[in-house]
Amino acid sequence: MTASPDLLIRTRRAAFNRAIADGDAAAIAPILARDCVMVTDTGSAVIAGRSAQVKVWQREFAPRRPGAPARLGYVRTPREITASPVEPIALEQGEWQGSEWQGSDAATGALAAADLYTAKWREVGGQWVIEAEIFVTLA
Repeated sequence: MTASPDLLIRTRRAAFNRAIADGDAAAIAPILARDCVMVTDTGSAVIAGRSAQVKVWQREFAPRRPGAPARLGYVRTPREITASPVEPIALEQGEWQGSEWQGSDAATGALAAADLYTAKWREVGGQWVIEAEIFVTLA
């Protein structure tokens, strides 16, 4: 029996969250499609391609110099995943949170930003990968 797209995508999202918590950009790479696109929250910056996103995460995870702001840890929590009945694609919708990094648990730091996100997933070679993500901060 094959697991449902909902379960498989939630498992991949949990792995992405864990990679952020661990500061492991290499673990993020296989969760992203080669030509993925991310649109950031307030600034609406577009980060196109897996290698560009991995570079952003590497910079985010780099050690901070004394006195520099703490890095942020991000957690994405899916609320709903809708899989297509005709194509190997799915839409994830949920809430994201960015908090100041505190050891191995970003959630214990001061909340910096939060709100909604959506992600488009595609099954490629038996693995679900993110093709696009959009993050918004509405309040």
